[in-house]
Amino acid sequence: AAWLADPAAAPHGGESLAALHERVGAWLRDLAPEGGRVVVVAEPDVVRAAVALAVGAPASAFWRIDVRPLTATELSGRNGRWNLLSGRSLSSD
Repeated sequence: AAWLADPAAAPHGGESLAALHERVGAWLRDLAPEGGRVVVVAEPDVVRAAVALAVGAPASAFWRIDVRPLTATELSGRNGRWNLLSGRSLSSD
């Protein structure tokens, strides 16, 4: 319950949501000067954190973002300003 309510909580010695957001945020900041296209295959929690950071949502929004399997979440932009395109299917239907 603490993990769901407190972004700084790190149950069982794992990573807190605050630490995850900081790690993903640092990665996004490092991408900005590079430019070009980067493709990442990531766990849903990393995608949730990236989306929350990209749209300027608080860490508490993490639990309100659903990431569907086999979909693409695209972030475009630079210098800390991101645009979000979410939910494009990757399946071959």
